[in-house]
Order: sequence, then C-alpha cells, then structure tokens
Amino acid sequence: MRRDLPLGTLAAQLIHAAGASVAAGPGALPPETRAIALMVADEAELALLAERLELAAVPHAAIREPDPPWSGALMAIGISPLVDPRAARRVLARLPLLR
Repeated sequence: MRRDLPLGTLAAQLIHAAGASVAAGPGALPPETRAIALMVADEAELALLAERLELAAVPHAAIREPDPPWSGALMAIGISPLVDPRAARRVLARLPLLR
C-alpha cells in the first residue's frame, strides 16, 4: 500500500487489492488466511515492488484507480494468500506494516 494516500482512500484500495487477489472466488480462502497490510513510500516505490514480484514470479494484482483525481495511478498491489509464502516473503520481507 502507498503511504501517501488519505486514510479513506488507502482503506478502499486495500479492499480492492484483497478482492482482486482472490482468483478462486468468494469463500474459497482457507479459514486460516490472514491479511497483512504493508507500506511503501509512494507510487514509484509501489511500481518497483510490482516489478520485483513479477521477476520473482509471484502472482499479484496491480490496482489502479480509474477515477479522478487519481486517473490511472497505481494505488495498491494484492497478493493471493494461495501464493507460496516463501516466494512472497523474499520480496516483501523489508516492507513495514501499516500502522
């Protein structure tokens, strides 16, 4: 998630990212699934993270907001809980938790 967004926008984008990352459909997640929100500084850092996930072959969904004032800006990235956690951890380990 991007740290430079207003809290309401940030929360909305988190929901978008979580929903987009669930490829199997509603109710298909294991009961032990957890959500973790990590932060990056801005859109540029989020774009770099997307590139690193791509290079590591970690399936993800890049969430872009189509409406003004954001108009296509990269807002969040969703990663399915069904992804191998070790592969995702290698890319995400240094990112701070949302606080």
